[in-house]
Amino acid sequence: VKVLMEKVLSNTQMRAADAYTVKVQGQSAQTLMARAGAAIADEVEKIMKKHGFKSAVVVCGSGNNGGDGYVCAESLKNRGIAVSVYAVAEPTSEECILARKACTAEFTHEINADLIVDCIFGTGLCRDIGGKFAEAVNAVNASGAYVVSADIPSGLNGDNGLIQGCAVKADLTVVIAEYKLGHFLNDGLDLCGKTVKKDIGIICPQTTYAEIYSDEDIKPFFIGRKRNSHKGTYGSANIVAGSSEYLGAAALACGAALKSGCGYVRLTTAEMVKQSLVPVYPQVIFSDGIDFNSHSISIGMGCGVSKDLYNRLIYILENYEVALIIDADGLNALSEYGTDILLNKRCKIILTPHVKEFSRLTGAEVGTILSDPVGMAQSFAKKFGVTVLLKGAASIICDGERTAVNVRGTSALAKGGSGDMLSGYMCGLLARGLSTYDAAFCAAYVLGLSAEISSAEKTDYCVTAEDVIKNLHFAVRRLTNKI
Repeated sequence: VKVLMEKVLSNTQMRAADAYTVKVQGQSAQTLMARAGAAIADEVEKIMKKHGFKSAVVVCGSGNNGGDGYVCAESLKNRGIAVSVYAVAEPTSEECILARKACTAEFTHEINADLIVDCIFGTGLCRDIGGKFAEAVNAVNASGAYVVSADIPSGLNGDNGLIQGCAVKADLTVVIAEYKLGHFLNDGLDLCGKTVKKDIGIICPQTTYAEIYSDEDIKPFFIGRKRNSHKGTYGSANIVAGSSEYLGAAALACGAALKSGCGYVRLTTAEMVKQSLVPVYPQVIFSDGIDFNSHSISIGMGCGVSKDLYNRLIYILENYEVALIIDADGLNALSEYGTDILLNKRCKIILTPHVKEFSRLTGAEVGTILSDPVGMAQSFAKKFGVTVLLKGAASIICDGERTAVNVRGTSALAKGGSGDMLSGYMCGLLARGLSTYDAAFCAAYVLGLSAEISSAEKTDYCVTAEDVIKNLHFAVRRLTNKI
């Protein structure tokens, strides 16, 4: 992500933008297709020159994505590039029919070249791929060629990033107009490869979209600190975590909170955990009870699910007035004993479920959530008046009004302990004064960046949650241009 707060559209929003540009702005669909095809050709030409490729084949479907492909092939031919077209099916859309008629490139019966341009299906695909289309997708994947996908890899759902039967695995995806949710959710990050966004003059009429953030968006949360300040200036975070069975959760949460920049970190935990961690974290304040004067509380990590934990949540919700994070066993307690207590609260709340925890919270099947994670998170956030951080390959942050998709991170975070340090770090950011929404996406972003730095050093296989905590200072230095 290279620019400030990029839009991320649903299929419905993208169709509305297309229609608005054609009907209100007066741009013809053919003109937009001509621009899209030329934009794809621009990127293909760059790749071919960079790698010394000699040949390209454009694989075209029957709809407008195929039309983009015919335009791309014609543009490449006019640039003197050896290009051929593989037509999976006869054109069906009006624009595709016209684009094919205007295409003078050679046609082929083989998907075989140094570079393949995937123009089989676009974001509008809403069924599983089968028959000759599936054969074409599989041939592209088996070719060993460099693959450039037009707008989105064929077979990838534009709304949720799920594979519809089968899907192309691209090395580069040329995103037309705006990013789509499917580029980032579920399998999107794995199948899209690198992405480059091309502006073809499509105007988005709405004002509310999901967004992805850049380093420049996160940088303001790490402005220079005044020398004339003290511990109280930066707030106090109270972590309620750990039990005789789960000592590590409290350690990871505290370790991350201590790197957040807050002034005090207090750990409310079992006596066994306290005795174990005092030598490790002498800076932490250890206590038996919750400090209701804290600027933030994070509860649930390694606590164990119990009615006692649930009753503790009720008491906090009824009496605490600042910002509360409910994670891990706190979420499981809500699922087991009832979520309606979230409606009777005096504090602001962040919930941090992964998909299975969210399934238990909502009663919805995991598959239902994966098919519409943004919509599900938005509905839950609005219903209960909370901020939801739905964790995944790309995490979704929603407060009922705004929605962000965090694309920072690596598979190194797919390990035990990642959620504990996320809640600890986020608790520290809340203590510093960030809003629940800002703290949620900032924490996810910075930890994701630290994971990327850690993975570059140790590989995704070998990075631990502790490594990510240790490298947080490198992430912050990168964000503040101090590295």
